[in-house]
Amino acid sequence: MRKTFYFLTLCAGLSTSIFAQDQKETVEKIVKEATENSQLKVLAHELLDVVGPRLVGTPELKEAHDWAVETYTDWGISAENQQWGVWKGWDRGITHIDLVNPRSVSLEGMQLAWSPSTSSKGIEAEVVILPKAKDSLSFQKMINQVKGKFVLVSMPQPTGRPDENWEEWATPESFEKMKKDRDALNDAWDARIKATGYSSRELPKILEEAGAVGIITSNWSRGFGVNKVFSAYTEDIPMVDIALEDYGLLYRLAEYGDKPSIKVVAQSKDLGEVPTFNTIAQIKGSEKPDEYVILSAHFDSWDGAQGATDNGTGTLVMMEAMRILKEVYPNPKRTILVGHWSSEEQGLNGSRAFVKDHPEIVAGVQAVFNQDNGTGRVANISGNGFLNAYDYLGSWLNAVPDEVADIETHFPGAPGRGGSDYASFVAAGAPAFNLSSLSWNYWNYTWHTNRDTYDKIVWDDLQNNAILTAVLAYMASEDDEKTSREQIVLPVNKRTGAQMTWPEPRDGNRRGGLDN
Repeated sequence: MRKTFYFLTLCAGLSTSIFAQDQKETVEKIVKEATENSQLKVLAHELLDVVGPRLVGTPELKEAHDWAVETYTDWGISAENQQWGVWKGWDRGITHIDLVNPRSVSLEGMQLAWSPSTSSKGIEAEVVILPKAKDSLSFQKMINQVKGKFVLVSMPQPTGRPDENWEEWATPESFEKMKKDRDALNDAWDARIKATGYSSRELPKILEEAGAVGIITSNWSRGFGVNKVFSAYTEDIPMVDIALEDYGLLYRLAEYGDKPSIKVVAQSKDLGEVPTFNTIAQIKGSEKPDEYVILSAHFDSWDGAQGATDNGTGTLVMMEAMRILKEVYPNPKRTILVGHWSSEEQGLNGSRAFVKDHPEIVAGVQAVFNQDNGTGRVANISGNGFLNAYDYLGSWLNAVPDEVADIETHFPGAPGRGGSDYASFVAAGAPAFNLSSLSWNYWNYTWHTNRDTYDKIVWDDLQNNAILTAVLAYMASEDDEKTSREQIVLPVNKRTGAQMTWPEPRDGNRRGGLDN
């Protein structure tokens, strides 16, 4: 009996030792493939330079989906585009904005997403400031002033310098005075909008109905030369965003009575109803094909620039990780699936639809690894409220090379309720984790801005994240145990006094921009 026990113990020890050696060798192969044969720059060029931004409903997003399927197929990875809904189709054309009076100069700006088009000849008209009224009744009496005019509807910024620039160079007294003056301007502009009786979102349509020929915004992002670029709210007239510097020029000219005129050419196309997709690729599991390790990143972007760090970089990380795994780990124990979701920017719609449409995959999820917030090294991972997340995620992270895994963890954490596509899976009870990155001034300079471009990518950090993702996927796939889905007991909401509950799954909006 003792000999049998000794033999079994010896075998178990040898098995553990062999697995540890295999694990070490596989991780080394992952690192070598990522560092010596990186495809990140090639992929970035093809996605960001050639395809460009990927607004949902545009031809560019469909082109990106097709490119991804072709790329995965070339790597020997099964891939397809899965339609989950339809969207308002739109094709961004050329935007050109010129000041024509009292002098001539081309201005920096662009039409907002889904903006109506001008004719090929464009529109030339005077620029006026949103009328200043005492209340909504007086606003209705003044609104005829906008007929035949372009209307400025954003507050003119008193400075185009970010606060850190002021803090470095100004006297403390000057810095505080600037902030005080800016706060007063903000308050005054908020009061100006409120007096109209409409929200800033409703106002463009009201001005359009009053006969305005175009709406001009400037949504400064608190950095040098950076504006947020979102969507239009008009139906028939163009809505454009103009850079802080040129917007200030127009505002001052109008304020001083110089009657500025501009010419706007904004040639876009309304494409009607178009299908929208998720790209799904997978390496089938050899032992547990109905259990899934999911790599996750949204494919769509706003289209003020190239969508490089939101979320081109997350997309590149997941594609590169899949390529590496196919090369060094072609027969995973569990199925490794990657989801490139569309319409994340409008409310996680693609991933929510996938979760709704594929309960069998969600039921088999071992782990979801999502990356979204920029180009920086992954620096933070939360257990998202899964009680035993430390037991398995901590073990997987332990296999990541030290130079890659300088990561702060929070266990068990609290369930994510939005912000990125991992939340769609968390709501369904599947262990999903966001690989949260260092900032690199993401929120001011690249998040949804006109400066989210290829040159903002930090390649060493991106390579770091591809290695991290590939190792985590490998470890999750090889784990002998299925991950626990046990959830923490959530605390009482301090504000309401009510017991907090786990987020509920929601379906995606499957008819975006089409139903009023």
